[in-house]
Amino acid sequence: MNRLLGLKLLVAACLASLLPLPLLAQPMQETPFFKDGEKNLPPVAERVPSAPLVVEAAGQPGGEVVTLVPRARDIRYISTYSYTRLVGYDRHLQLQPDLLETFENQGDMVFTFTLRAGHRWSDGTPFTAEDFRYYWEDIALNKELSPAGPPEFMLVDGRPPRFEVLDERTIRYSWDKPNPRFLPQLAGPIDPAIYRASKYLKQFHARYADKASLEERANEQKLKSWAALHNRMDDMKEQTNPDLPTLMPWRVTNSAPATRFVFERNPFYHRIDKQGHQLPYLDRIVMDVSASGLFAAKANAGETDLLFRGLSMGDIPVLKEGEKMQGYKTLIWPYARGTELALYPNLNTVDPVWRRLNRDVRFRRALSLGIDRKTLNNALLFGLGTVGNNTVVPESPLFSPELRTLNAEYDPDRASRLLDEIGLTKRNGAGFRLLPDGRELEIIVETDGESSLVVDGLTLISEFWREIGVRLFVKPQDRTVLRNRSFAGLTMMVAAPGFDNAVPTAIMPPTEFAPMRQDNYAWPKWGQYVETKGMNGEAVDLPEAKRLSELYDTWMSTGDEAVQAQVWREMLRNHAENQWVIGTVAGALQPIVVRNGLQGLPAKALYSWEPTAMLGIYRIDEIYWSKAAGREASR
Repeated sequence: MNRLLGLKLLVAACLASLLPLPLLAQPMQETPFFKDGEKNLPPVAERVPSAPLVVEAAGQPGGEVVTLVPRARDIRYISTYSYTRLVGYDRHLQLQPDLLETFENQGDMVFTFTLRAGHRWSDGTPFTAEDFRYYWEDIALNKELSPAGPPEFMLVDGRPPRFEVLDERTIRYSWDKPNPRFLPQLAGPIDPAIYRASKYLKQFHARYADKASLEERANEQKLKSWAALHNRMDDMKEQTNPDLPTLMPWRVTNSAPATRFVFERNPFYHRIDKQGHQLPYLDRIVMDVSASGLFAAKANAGETDLLFRGLSMGDIPVLKEGEKMQGYKTLIWPYARGTELALYPNLNTVDPVWRRLNRDVRFRRALSLGIDRKTLNNALLFGLGTVGNNTVVPESPLFSPELRTLNAEYDPDRASRLLDEIGLTKRNGAGFRLLPDGRELEIIVETDGESSLVVDGLTLISEFWREIGVRLFVKPQDRTVLRNRSFAGLTMMVAAPGFDNAVPTAIMPPTEFAPMRQDNYAWPKWGQYVETKGMNGEAVDLPEAKRLSELYDTWMSTGDEAVQAQVWREMLRNHAENQWVIGTVAGALQPIVVRNGLQGLPAKALYSWEPTAMLGIYRIDEIYWSKAAGREASR
């Protein structure tokens, strides 16, 4: 056994030895919600696993919270912020078992998972290795259900793992080479769900039920096949099927069309506190559908108990106004994102003149140097933000302060010299530079228009760029249209937020920082080429960008965290030097409205999509009312 492999096994063994033991001294306490006996449930001691996850919280059960969603489909985000995972990040961004009792990692090549004995789905059926086998053999490898095959993060050099069921509670995934992103992917904001409620779903699978009957049922629902019917019923992410068993703290009880969605507590949830209370503390989460533009006003009017998604820094003054009269407080958390407003020059745009310009690092640097970020900060973030590049924040162990400012100071004279050096010396009567083909140097910056901060910021940037002879035209549009235009190479530049994960650790895959994904507006065709395995898109053809791909491959081929950290640092420097994405200001604040008496959230913490899963790693199943018995929403 090599030294690295031995260390990995030792760490896994130590983590397993530190896991909470089953609660023995303190008897389990039945939740009042289940005491009426009408639900025909076994006693709570028989509903939780024999080795539950014991948490440090000390709340009390009961009550519900009302929150808001802008559209019915957005109820799906509960699977992100309720954050129930096989393995998940703790508040120190360390991976810990959650649904799993233990896991062993042998050199990022062999992963052995042990389930909790007695763990059950929300309908009371056992959660066992069969649920993993069913997903792998009957869904991921079934061409009718998964035409693209297994998810990409489960492939190494295009090859899937060897999957083994060792016993009813133990499964193993093995690769011949390291797959260091496997565990981080399982802990991500979107659960890849490599298991399914097999007993429930088998009634919709042609291998286990009569195919002709399934096809008839599919036709009745205007679906093309039994596979489409199965996929509709197998909806762990979207939360559209109330009958589908779940492992989350709450389960949805109704489906669209509706303006109110009610999630009720899962009677078989696997977490408990040291006092013997089964989590979650809250009996229900109620989601009311409302126009997103009214969120702050509704919170100000006292129409919500907990609200975060859909609020922005600009809402803080309105929210603060209503605190005293409506009985809530507004928590202010730093938003850990690379930058609030990023400019993505499309390196794959089909216009040959703009493609040549966008690929010239002097042009990208000139545009960066032509932005007065201090003025942007004052106007957009009340002067509270951090100016500079799209990079990681100080809370990340990979942070380097010089990378925030490299090529990101305000220097219009230097910007003009760089544009002259490129050959953009001719100007029209209005003072704007001309392209080599005689067109005015007008950059059409496209955006989804959903963020007023982005649109307002672009208006200011247009004034800054005017000084260096560049015209900016803002083109808001629907997000789906924007993405399709980007994928087709029709955009010349896009404005959007920066890196989602600005607090990475070395073990987190740097996928967002390499040309690996089509949804990156800077290199959509390069990402498409990778995602389609060369069938569509374009191969990376810039040396500096190729280096990012090589570094990503290095990260993917090792389980050595020191090597992974070195890869991360070179990739971050590569981004700052090349200005693939032009950052502006970071450090927005995320308001979180919390009704007085609702306890359990930290007063201050980092907020992000990844890796915190919004509020996910702070465990909203541990939120409780200080006087739970009297807290029932009447709205």
